[in-house]
Amino acid sequence: MLSGKSAIVTGSTSGIGLGIARGLAAQGANVMLNGFGDANEIEHIRAELAGLHNVKVVYNGANMADGASITGMMAAAAEEFGGVDILVNNAGIQFVAPIEEFPVEKWDAIIAINLSSAFHTTRLAIPHMKAQRWGRIVNIASAHALVASPFKSAYVAAKHGIAGLTKTAALEVAEHGITVNAVCPGYVMTSLVEKQIPEQAKARGITEQQVVSDVLLAAQPTKRFVTTEELAATVNFLCTDAAQSITGITLPVDGGWTAH
Repeated sequence: MLSGKSAIVTGSTSGIGLGIARGLAAQGANVMLNGFGDANEIEHIRAELAGLHNVKVVYNGANMADGASITGMMAAAAEEFGGVDILVNNAGIQFVAPIEEFPVEKWDAIIAINLSSAFHTTRLAIPHMKAQRWGRIVNIASAHALVASPFKSAYVAAKHGIAGLTKTAALEVAEHGITVNAVCPGYVMTSLVEKQIPEQAKARGITEQQVVSDVLLAAQPTKRFVTTEELAATVNFLCTDAAQSITGITLPVDGGWTAH
């Protein structure tokens, strides 16, 4: 149980992040949600989690592409909770195109949100974690932190960067009771993946169904999408004291994709 601990999960108003936030709240952690979306829907999610699990749940709409906005979010979490015990860096965006056609502004946005935001949250979370000699940082990377796919230059570069950031931070804080790990999911049927399907179909000149069967799930021997519940359970475990000797790893949860 994580009763008394407080967590930030970036990009947690939908998809993987919301699944992880639900999992942490179910274990007794207070949670700060973050992300974009309809205000009424976000408030419904916030109230539901708080009521269901009797924990404090707040929302902060910080833009993960903006360092100053991230600083404000971390300060707000410190005010609400007294500090951040568990940091889950999940926020991410995607765009698919050949390198020579890849829009520069899309590259910049993906690097900012998928990689630089994790640096900013981590550097701001560590002082409190060091002071209490306990902390858990979990970066939601991707199988693309370990292998590459065509047409995803910015995403693959950012996720490889997350793997490097994870290892470096883990070494720096290893003697302070803090662990830093990366979870590397295979394909999960989230809105991010759904959006990729027509983009991949256009880039590859195939049908959307062929994208699902011949591209997305082709590399996953299980031939099924990873679920958000599976990822939440993995994150929960990494946040327990049973996982205190696990740090600096890039853990695939990918249906066997990276076993190839």
